[in-house]
Amino acid sequence: MTATLTPAEQRPRRLNDVKGWFPSLDQVLFDRFLSRQQRLDEPGDLLEMGVFMGKSAIFTGSFLREGERFTVCDLFDAPAPDEQNAAEARKSYPTLTRVAFEQNYLAFHEELPYVIQGPTSAVPGHVDADTCRFVHVDASHLYEHVAGDIDTARKSLLPGGVVVLDDFRSEHTPGVAAAAWEAVFNHGLRPVCLSTQKLYGTWDDPEPLQEELLAETEWRSDLHMSVQEIAGRRVLRFSGRPQAPAAPASRFADEAPGPGDPQAPATPGRPARRPSRARRLAADVLPPVITRAIRRRRG
Repeated sequence: MTATLTPAEQRPRRLNDVKGWFPSLDQVLFDRFLSRQQRLDEPGDLLEMGVFMGKSAIFTGSFLREGERFTVCDLFDAPAPDEQNAAEARKSYPTLTRVAFEQNYLAFHEELPYVIQGPTSAVPGHVDADTCRFVHVDASHLYEHVAGDIDTARKSLLPGGVVVLDDFRSEHTPGVAAAAWEAVFNHGLRPVCLSTQKLYGTWDDPEPLQEELLAETEWRSDLHMSVQEIAGRRVLRFSGRPQAPAAPASRFADEAPGPGDPQAPATPGRPARRPSRARRLAADVLPPVITRAIRRRRG
C-alpha cells in the first residue's frame, strides 16, 4: 500500500525527528540481529506490536526483503479493548494517530507495512504461526496484555527467530517485567542479551547468537558489556550510548530545516549559543519528560 504526503503534513528529515523511544544502543542491537539474519539468509517475516509514531518500525522496515511481509499492530486512535487499556492509552499516547504513523513511515519507505489497527490480541488472526524471524513487542504495559503478546511472539517465530521485549525493567512497567521473567522461567524463553530498556531472546539455543556478539569486538568498542548468569544460563548485558548505525534515509533529508527544527540556523546576526555544561549534563541524566517540560517553559 502506498500513500502521498502533502506539503502540510509531517516531513521528518532524519530518524531522530520521529518521536519515540529507540536509543542508539538498541538501534545497534537491532542492526546486529537483523543484519545477521540477512547475512545468513534466514527466511521469515517481521512483526512489531506497538509502533507509536513509527521510529523503530522505520528502522526495522529497512531490513525487509522481497517476498517478506512486515506487520505492525497498534490501537492508534481506535477504541481500546478494556478500560485499563483505554486509560493507559489516554495517559501515555494521547496524540497517537494512524495518519501520523503512516506519514512518518512513508517519509522513509516507498510502501507501508501491513497495518493492523486494533488490540494486539488480533495479531494471530493476521500472522500465521511459524512465519516470523524477528518480533518486537512494545505495546501495552499491562501484565495480561504483555503475557498474551509474548505468547503470540512465541507462536509466530520460526526456529531460531528473535523476540525483543521493550520496557522489561522500567520502574513504571512492572507488568512487563512480570510477564517477561515469567516467560523465561516458565515458558522456555532464553535471554540472549539485555540492553537498558529491552530484553532480546529466543525460544531456541541462544549460544550461536551470543558467541557471535562476543567474538566480534569492533561493533561494541564504545559499549559497556558484562556477562551475567541467570538460573545457570549465560546472559550478556550491554549499556552505553554508542553511535547509531546508518538509519534509513528520509525523502525530505535535503529540505531546509524549519524554524522549530533543532538543526535550524541561528537568528541572522547572532551566533548560536552553545548549551552550558549544566544544561548538557541535565539533558544527559534527566528523564526525557522532564527535559521536554523545561524546554517548553524556557520557550
